[in-house]
Amino acid sequence: MTAPHSSARPPVRYDRKTRIARYGAMTIAVGVALSVSSCSGDDKASGESKHSSTPAASPPEPSKPSASSDPQAADKRDVLTAYRSYWREQVKAYSKASVKDTDLDKYASADALGRAEGDVLSLQKAGVVTRGKPTSDPEVTGIDMDRQVPRATINDCLDVSKWISVNRKTGKTVPPAKGQLKRYTTTIKAEKWGKQWMMLKVTSKARTC
Repeated sequence: MTAPHSSARPPVRYDRKTRIARYGAMTIAVGVALSVSSCSGDDKASGESKHSSTPAASPPEPSKPSASSDPQAADKRDVLTAYRSYWREQVKAYSKASVKDTDLDKYASADALGRAEGDVLSLQKAGVVTRGKPTSDPEVTGIDMDRQVPRATINDCLDVSKWISVNRKTGKTVPPAKGQLKRYTTTIKAEKWGKQWMMLKVTSKARTC
């Protein structure tokens, strides 16, 4: 796990048993002009004679690409890159019901890591693994880079319709719980520890998106 920057607030630590007990229940079920300017002239309305000796005006220089209107665009991209990596490692862990040989703790800590570890334990006990993966449409809705420990908020719409649970031994699909949402919203709190953005808290909302 990437250690926090020396100036960062120490991460909230949970021992493994506490995380598993607290987040044992699965959370899977709760669950991206052409500007056309037209100019017309009227030869009759022109004040200049076609024989005028006045030199023609020089053509305008090509416009230069404008800089991004969002000065925090690069930082937001970094947050989303870390968030997608967090999900990639989470999907990997759920697909084998184990966090072993994953980099989940490189991108998540505290509540976010505890939830994932609790889900993995539940999958192990149930003899279930996952197949496929969710799709999402994350957006950084808030970011503060002026803090000693920068913070960011991500809102996401998760689609878990193609992320299914299967019996590990038989390979048969495990039917989803009745009323389970296929699409739902989540809010993620993240902090930047040194050079690495870490997902700290995930809040799933029981409403479709």
